[in-house]
Amino acid sequence: MSLALKIILVINALIIVYFLLVNGTYLLHNLIALGAIRRYNFTRAITDYERPFYSTFYKPVSIIVPAFNEEKTIVETVRSVLSLRYPEFEVVVVNDGSSDGTLESIKMAFALWETDETFDYDIPCEEIRAVYRSDEHPNLKVVDKENGGKGDALNAGVNVSSFPLFCNIDADSVIDAWSLLQIVKPFVEDHRVQAAGGVVRVANECDIEGGEVRDIRLSRKWLVRFQTVEYLRAFLFGRLGWSSLQTLMIISGAFGIFRRSAVVEVGGYRTDTVGEDMELVLRMHRMMCSRGKDYRFTFLADPVCWTQVPEDLASLSRQRRRWQRGLGESLAMNRGMMLNPRYKWVGMLGFPFFFLFELLSPVIELTGYLIFVVSLILGALNLPFVIAFLVSAILLGILLSVSSIFLEEISFHKYPRLRDVLTLCGFAVLENFGYRQLTAWWRLRGLIELLFRRRGWGKAKRRHFKSVREAEAVR
Repeated sequence: MSLALKIILVINALIIVYFLLVNGTYLLHNLIALGAIRRYNFTRAITDYERPFYSTFYKPVSIIVPAFNEEKTIVETVRSVLSLRYPEFEVVVVNDGSSDGTLESIKMAFALWETDETFDYDIPCEEIRAVYRSDEHPNLKVVDKENGGKGDALNAGVNVSSFPLFCNIDADSVIDAWSLLQIVKPFVEDHRVQAAGGVVRVANECDIEGGEVRDIRLSRKWLVRFQTVEYLRAFLFGRLGWSSLQTLMIISGAFGIFRRSAVVEVGGYRTDTVGEDMELVLRMHRMMCSRGKDYRFTFLADPVCWTQVPEDLASLSRQRRRWQRGLGESLAMNRGMMLNPRYKWVGMLGFPFFFLFELLSPVIELTGYLIFVVSLILGALNLPFVIAFLVSAILLGILLSVSSIFLEEISFHKYPRLRDVLTLCGFAVLENFGYRQLTAWWRLRGLIELLFRRRGWGKAKRRHFKSVREAEAVR
């Protein structure tokens, strides 16, 4: 046997071990998530957020909405947030130097006027040019500032905010009416909680009217359906599993809530990364562990934020490359946590997992495809074994995705139509034949861009939220 053939066989063996480790971890997460959802459903069944008890025990919240060139969705998003059922909150919209009509749209929709109120720059940020108020909505603030990126806009929002907790959401998102009460609940029950994340779901083609999701509809576009399956898998057993292990490393920038004092203490969001949400959470872990604090970061599977996802390949490619760059930047900026017992399970379990099985996974996956092809050409592998392995890998991928859909159905039942559930199961099968490989390629490109220090977010395409009546009128 030649040396080259021996090397190929060793690489194949390592890839198989890698496959078993990553999928074994995912299966374990699935089981942990199932138990967590069952416990959560029990407490949810005895909790009535409409009762006066749950509306008197709360903490006031500042909701920060960073916006850059979001004129198509910003008004509907602000209306959605203003309609939330919560006793005391303020909405802080941060116009991050938009070049379109974002600021003008908000001014017209909410009759804004410029104030002379003062605030402290607790966290450094670009110059704030003006702060606006609305007589119609006294709890609405609109900040106009120089462009500095999403992290800088969030820092400006924290500076202007008034309350001990702040919740950040994206400008293309809509929050369910009771979600704020649900996501604040851990802060009321446990003083150790420093941050909490909620579920992000796909809003494309849902019936959204008056800032509320009236009817949940599954998009007719294949690309959106694939992403719907991904979002269910990522949130319902991914983040819920990590949260149950006290190893949560990501709280989505689309819907997360933080204790303001802790974020100010750690220095706010970094502005030199596109992964500012994950980087902040890792840095907070570092600070809390270094100071010996007893703290909690948690994830809740019930509070829901609905967001638009890309509908074309170019936009989705930019998003996934950006996510991969953000992951790599966040890990690099906090690399001292790797296998460091000082940072407990985050350093010993979560950080190595994200490095090996999230950051490097596109390299391993695409290398695996190439090596298998070369091995077959050289006759280094037994064809029945290869077929059996590939079938097992596909079936396991289907199992993980379908189980996420199953978790959704037995717990929250957001998709009431049986045909939608069956369609999602069908796309859980189809994603293994092309879509998964395509996303791996995009993520590999993101790693390459990271190595060449590419910066920037790229331009995202937005469209107006529409009710069913408006959509039918257009058609």
